[in-house]
Parts: sequence; structure tokens; C-alpha cells
Amino acid sequence: MAASHTTAPSTGTSQETSRTSATSSDSFWADAERHLVRYGGAFTPEIIDRASGSFVFTADDRKILDFTSGQMSAILGHSHPEIVATVQRQVATLDHLYSGMLSRPVVDLARRLAGSLPAPLDKALLLTTGAESNEAAIRMAKLVTGGHEIVSFARSWHGMTQAAASATYSAGRKGYGPAAPGNFAIPVPNAYRPDLTAADGSLDWRRQLDLAFDLIDAQSTGNLAACLVEPILSSGGIIEPPPGYFAALHEKCRERGMLLILDEAQTGLCRTGTWYAFERDGVVPDILTLSKTLGAGLPLAAVLTSAEIEREAHERGFLFFTTHVADPLVAAVGNTVLDVLTRDRLDERAASLGAFLRGGLADLAERHQVVGDIRGRGLLVGLELVTDRATKRSSDELGARVTRRCLELGLHMNIVQLPGMGSVLRIAPPLTATEAELSLGLEILDKALGDARP
Repeated sequence: MAASHTTAPSTGTSQETSRTSATSSDSFWADAERHLVRYGGAFTPEIIDRASGSFVFTADDRKILDFTSGQMSAILGHSHPEIVATVQRQVATLDHLYSGMLSRPVVDLARRLAGSLPAPLDKALLLTTGAESNEAAIRMAKLVTGGHEIVSFARSWHGMTQAAASATYSAGRKGYGPAAPGNFAIPVPNAYRPDLTAADGSLDWRRQLDLAFDLIDAQSTGNLAACLVEPILSSGGIIEPPPGYFAALHEKCRERGMLLILDEAQTGLCRTGTWYAFERDGVVPDILTLSKTLGAGLPLAAVLTSAEIEREAHERGFLFFTTHVADPLVAAVGNTVLDVLTRDRLDERAASLGAFLRGGLADLAERHQVVGDIRGRGLLVGLELVTDRATKRSSDELGARVTRRCLELGLHMNIVQLPGMGSVLRIAPPLTATEAELSLGLEILDKALGDARP
């Protein structure tokens, strides 16, 4: 029998308890400052102790509504009971293997992912993070095409490893020496802030795309391999290219012998109201990468491609042998994620809740002149704040004030932490959130916008 551990009841006063808690908190932050490498932006000034459903709880038991699904990943909420049960069961039976060994959870997940996708995406490589899946996709594209040049959006975020970081333009390019050679950026088709306009003032995205590839052709050494883009740019400010854009982009790739790689780290698996965001455009990528949402908060990613591309890559010696490739523990979690998404029709739920959320945000826009634009799809929504609707002038400082006030009131909001984009709030609640929880978030945001008004 396991030893019994009991704690004697405290005989201290509430004042003593408060002093002890404060001392413990001071020690925590002192240790954090002394021992943690800072990896981007400031840490949220709360000690998070636990999480459940749509909420996280601090060490002093303050309840905070999580409108970011962790790192945009926990689509089933925190500590979903079926995910918990799967982890407990799987870790006790088969958690990790030599990378050349296969297990049933891995093959089952590959088969089921292929079954959720249109032809010819029927081959899967199971990895850990979004950066790793994009790294593998780029590596595969280079090997199959024989080229090395990669095209991405100017506000893209694809990860922090070498090839993925070289295709990332929203942040992190300065101070690290040369990026991988042959990486090119094309402008983002931002309908709210159009750079090239038609006669009616709307974004002329076709002319923008034509000019972009004129520049790509001028710079290319004739070794174009792939175009790697997000269907909805998240770190770039929740920007969704207009209908027809991806079909035209795909054609640009075809004309040049390039592969189209779509990075659905945040948009895949029901978040946008369909299983995959690319479904709206009727375009099937040559390679699809999934991550964040696939593991519902655990480190699981995938690369999906056709049998033809996989065969060519294999024949040319494709190598992506990593420590945690095809690990059974997270693969089992991925299967449970698919179970819940399918059974609970979370694609339909995301569409319905997304409409509810957009309606609430539209109401806020009527009361707060600082709301400049509402955009996104399903439960991936962007709210851009401006100091002047006519000029669309943005304010990083305003965005920071709103997010700080939201946190004080019990709502964790994510703002794009990039210069010039710090006024775009990214809203991505769990797909399991309730209308009541969304209403609570909207109420808090309403008050924060009022309190932070310039």
C-alpha cells in the first residue's frame, strides 16, 4: 500500500497565510528571472496552477477565461476527460519507441487523417511541432523538385527551426546571420489595408499577385521549389486572403513547377467551421502541414502528401529521422481528438459559435469607435483596434492597454506581439466553449475597451 501523506491543519491567521503566499510568489518570480531564458515578449504576470475546460486558474485561485486555447492549440479545452483518459492509458502501455518501429496508434492516425482529406493526400508523416512539420515539408519539396527557393507571405509565421524560420517574415529575422538562401516574400492580400486598389477602392489582389510573381521571377535563379503559406495568417494579424486567391496562387505555382504547401497549424481540424480551411477555396495543396490543433495541446504534428510525391521523395532518399517521429503516445491522443471532433460535430459547432462571437463583436463595434475591423472564420477571429476609423491609424499601446485590462478582469486575450501589429487581438477559444463563456468574454472585453479608451 502506498504511504499516506497528510498535512497538518494550518493554525496561522489569514494574514500569515497571505504573507506566506506573497513570499512564495516573490520566490517564484525571483527564480524565474534568475533561471529562465526569455524567449519572446514578457511573461504573463500570473502563476498558473491548473486548467480545466475554457479556464485557467492561478496559484491564488483566480479564474481566467482562456480565449487563446493555450497556444492556439487546446481545441477541446484544457484537461478534456477523454484526452486525460487516453494519456493515462497509453503512457502505461506504450509511450515511445525506436523511430523505425511502428505501432497501431500511428498507423490508425495516418489512415484516419488521409480519410478526412481529399485525394490525393493519403500519406502521412507524424512529428511533434509545427516548425518540425514545416521543416519536413520544405525538405521534401526541395528533394522532389530539385529546387531550393521558397516563397512565403511577408507576415508569415512557420516556426523557429532553420528552413521554417527562413520562411517566417513576421518576426525574428534580425541578428541571426543569413537565412537559408532562396527565400522570397510576397505581399499579404489584406482587404482592410489594401496596397493596390481597384477603381472602387477595394484590394486588387490579382494585380498584387501578378506583380509579386513578376518580382519572384526576376529574383529566382530558376530553382523554385515551393510556396509555403497559411490559409489565414495568424501571427500576421488574422488576415484571410479573399476567395479565389489560393486558386490563382496554386496556378502560379503550377506554371513554375513549384509545390503548394499549406500550413494549417491553427486553422486545421474544425477551428474555422470546416475540417480544413482550404476547403473554402476548392484547392488541394501538394503538401499539408498540421500541428497545434491535432494534439489538442500535446506536441503532435503531421505532414500529409500524395503517394506520388512520397514515392519520389523516398526514391531520392528522403530523410527525416527524428527522436519522436511516429511516437505512439501522442498518436493515440490524435486519434482521440479525431473521435471527439467527429462525434460532437465540432466543425458545425465552430461555425455556429463563430457566428455568435462575430455577432457579439459587431455589437461592441457599435459602442466602441476603437474597433476598426472584425475578421476571420469560425473560432479564429481577429479584432483590429484603431485610434481613428477614417485613417485606420493603429496603436500598439492601445492594444497593450486593452489586453492588460482584460487580464485584470479575468480574460486572457492574445495580441499580435509584433511592431505595427500590436493592435490586432487574436481570439481563438476552445471549440468546446459554451455561448455563456463567449458572452462572458465579450462582457469583459466590452468593459476593457471602455476602460482603455484613449
